[in-house]
Amino acid sequence: GAVDAPGADGTAVSGAVDRATVATAVRYCLEELGARVPGRSVEVRVPPFGVVQCVEGSTHRRGTPPAVVEMDATTWLGLATGRLAWADAVGSGAVQASGQRADLSPHLPLA
Repeated sequence: GAVDAPGADGTAVSGAVDRATVATAVRYCLEELGARVPGRSVEVRVPPFGVVQCVEGSTHRRGTPPAVVEMDATTWLGLATGRLAWADAVGSGAVQASGQRADLSPHLPLA
């Protein structure tokens, strides 16, 4: 069924398209998150494609921000599009989140 379709759960996204397309999608979604939830208290990292600072709170100027969230491109695109739930991604270890305000569930999906 549709649930078994490649990419339906976000796991096959990176295999279905080329790296340049994935990079563009990741960066666009990171920029969109930063525009929707401006701030500098959380740094969202999707190596090697991009990073954005977002979420209001303590102002970050140097070094590592108070909260860091890191994941791979497939996980980020799944979260951004709603194909993957925040709790599932964190629970499976696909998202490494630390610090205050590191819970992005109120801000996702972007779609």
